[in-house]
Amino acid sequence: MKINLKSLFIIGTLMIPVATFAAEGDSVSTKVGDAVITTKIKADFAKDKSVSATNIKVETDSNGLVQLSGKAKSAAEAEQAVKIAKSVKGVTGVKNDILVE
Repeated sequence: MKINLKSLFIIGTLMIPVATFAAEGDSVSTKVGDAVITTKIKADFAKDKSVSATNIKVETDSNGLVQLSGKAKSAAEAEQAVKIAKSVKGVTGVKNDILVE
């Protein structure tokens, strides 16, 4: 039950960028591609028990560069989040701005 509610929350949160297509200059297909990468990363976070999908924020730019921010409980959690993000198809690089508590 926890995983289902957590997954619904994550999916709902990740759909917000899709609703902002009218932003600056990028095409709709680029925005959808960015949102897909972000969604895949967050879904992989939710599957991995060592990474908090709710405490680590994921942003993807139109070039596939992912920025991770938020808080991790350990350096190992932050490193795992970066590893997961790098493994997603379409990611060209990962900027790690995660703070370790």
